[in-house]
Amino acid sequence: MNTPTRIPATPPSVLTQIAGLPELPMPEIKTLWQKLFGADTPNYNRPFLERRIAYRLQEVEFRKVDANLLERNQRRIASLLETGRVNKRDRDTRPAVGTVLTREYRDVEYCVVATVDGQYAFNGRMYPSLSMIAREITGTRWSGPLFFGLKALAKPETSARKGAR
Repeated sequence: MNTPTRIPATPPSVLTQIAGLPELPMPEIKTLWQKLFGADTPNYNRPFLERRIAYRLQEVEFRKVDANLLERNQRRIASLLETGRVNKRDRDTRPAVGTVLTREYRDVEYCVVATVDGQYAFNGRMYPSLSMIAREITGTRWSGPLFFGLKALAKPETSARKGAR
């Protein structure tokens, strides 16, 4: 059995910064903290500071605003107020920016990151849809949201047997 290969989910620049934190001298850690948080370090516990800085670096990278999010939410709210429910067609399977989708296929683990512009980062390339990535991975046509588990399989309708109650 092959050992699963893990593809990094975090952009290389952020990974590089996080990986370099243990080698930074404490004055540089304090300077970075000041830059990221706008305040002095709350304590001198280096592991705590490194963890918080690593989290903040990822938060800054992935917390970019989706331009279509407000419009999409306004449509959904209007639909909800008008009908009292959200139509299935209005449900959005698009993951939030920065979401990491992971799927194991044939003993290899694949990771995809949802980006700000509505695209997906996979293997150093940008793709407009999850379906294109699923096709790249499997070599066959797949529903991307289904392949990555954002959508459940449609349950086949069971026909009632004749005479059954």
